[in-house]
Amino acid sequence: MSDPEVPKPEQPADVNDVVDSANAGLDAAAAAGADVPGAPADDDAHTEVPAHHDPDLAAFEEAERDHPGTFSTPALNEAFASDADETAALTTPVAHHDATIADTAYAAADDTETRIVPSEPAPAEVLVAAAPSLQQQPIFVQAPEPPRDRGNRGTAGLIGLLATLSFAILYLGATLGLGAVAGDVTGKNIGEAALAPLTTWGFWVPVVVFFLGFWLLGAFINRGRWGLWVVFGIIVGVFAYGGYILGQLAEAPFWQLTASQGGELVSAQLLSPLAIAAFVFGRELTIWFGAWVARSGARKSELNAEAQREYERTLEAGPTLAR
Repeated sequence: MSDPEVPKPEQPADVNDVVDSANAGLDAAAAAGADVPGAPADDDAHTEVPAHHDPDLAAFEEAERDHPGTFSTPALNEAFASDADETAALTTPVAHHDATIADTAYAAADDTETRIVPSEPAPAEVLVAAAPSLQQQPIFVQAPEPPRDRGNRGTAGLIGLLATLSFAILYLGATLGLGAVAGDVTGKNIGEAALAPLTTWGFWVPVVVFFLGFWLLGAFINRGRWGLWVVFGIIVGVFAYGGYILGQLAEAPFWQLTASQGGELVSAQLLSPLAIAAFVFGRELTIWFGAWVARSGARKSELNAEAQREYERTLEAGPTLAR
């Protein structure tokens, strides 16, 4: 940044002209009959002449008051000092008067107050002031969602359908076997005997109840171990046993029976071979097909654990920007 340039005062064209003008004023005053400074008095005593009013000096003083420091320059002071020395050679009072005027009217330039003009701002500062403040925009990154646990209830339902199909085949085989022992089923009518139960409530009710029992147990155990199927498989057997009783009531049909007749029917079927077969089939099929469901649940538990570990690693790594 460059220093500010202070305006320099205008130098007078010729100092001698100023001095000559002052002497001309003194001569004009003497010609008019005024007392000339330095003339002797009648009593031969030297008296000091009062200060003479100089029009040029008054103009200089007025200009100095209006524009301080304009006429007080070192060159002008030296000129007036030399003029004072010449005047002192002629008369002492006038020299004393001129020295006083020079001291009061024309002060040194060092005593004047220097005014500092502020410099213009640098182009860099102007650009910085004019440039808008740029704020970094936040970048939003979508947080990863926690993994959802994979359930095993749907798999238990699908495997339960296969278990129900096996239960139906075994239950039909037990029905045909008991009929063959009783002599009702022979090689000639085995086809008709196999199709006949498929059209009765006594066959389909225990099959449907077995499926409901197996699926409900699978929904409860979910991803549990096989031991839970072994322990609670007896519940599915009870469901199948109760399904057989309900099937016999529906076959009666129960809405045509009285309360006493319904009670006698239930009592007669409690220890029926097909009721016991339904309980056993339901119990055993639940154990073996439950092992399949448990294996699927263990696999899904491993997948859930791996997904949880991956989610935790993603959170620890923090957000990343895709390129």
